[in-house]
Amino acid sequence: MVVYLDILLILNFFVDFFLLLGTNRLSGYPPSPRRAALAATLGAVYSGACFIPGFSFLGNTLWRTVSLGLMGGIAFGFRKSAVRRCVLFYLLSMALGGVALGLEGGNALTLIAAAGGVGALCVFGFRGKAGKQFLPVELTYGENRISLTALRDTGNSLRDPLTGQSVLVIGPEAAQSLTGLTREQLHDPASAISALPGLCLVPYRAVGKQGGLLLALRLKNVKIGSWAGKCTVAFAPEGLGGNGEYQALTGGSI
Repeated sequence: MVVYLDILLILNFFVDFFLLLGTNRLSGYPPSPRRAALAATLGAVYSGACFIPGFSFLGNTLWRTVSLGLMGGIAFGFRKSAVRRCVLFYLLSMALGGVALGLEGGNALTLIAAAGGVGALCVFGFRGKAGKQFLPVELTYGENRISLTALRDTGNSLRDPLTGQSVLVIGPEAAQSLTGLTREQLHDPASAISALPGLCLVPYRAVGKQGGLLLALRLKNVKIGSWAGKCTVAFAPEGLGGNGEYQALTGGSI
């Protein structure tokens, strides 16, 4: 059997690219086409290397797993949620194989079209219906800059009492990385109000808990998904849950 390496690389790139985009959407994350393209490039190079004389061992289960892990790290980040998305990516790949067999085509264009169809179904067919939705967040305070993952919580109605703007809530670890505020200070916001210039208090109420106050800062440089601008960021004294899957909560209005 003759294998054309250039066609193999192109085929694997597009198949992996479409499936990675679909995986993100189905998991509730933004598509991230740049990261998906980088990961798909690695997948294409790996698939081509498997056919180079002397490198056929790369096709065994161990190296396939390593390749999948590296692709997941590039496309999804090296975090806990990446493991789940890697598994979903693998399952979508298996689903694609079934679709390709059902089409009885077997050629490169059929496989790429099938991958595009699976990806489009995930991106458009499950828009807003994939369960949890996550957004990348970037916060800048002075010389400190942190990147987080936020859960879009449509039930989060917390707003700045002065501006009426929706408030982004971040956990204590993120708050300390960004501002240096300790968990003890976050637990006693009234006493810590003078710890940093610009600190303010935001009242909140939660189901099953007494209302209280959260320390907050009005930051000029905030990015939440595709949105960028000024935003009030409140610091929760306790973790936000999610088993590390997200470190911030944003309302449905951003």
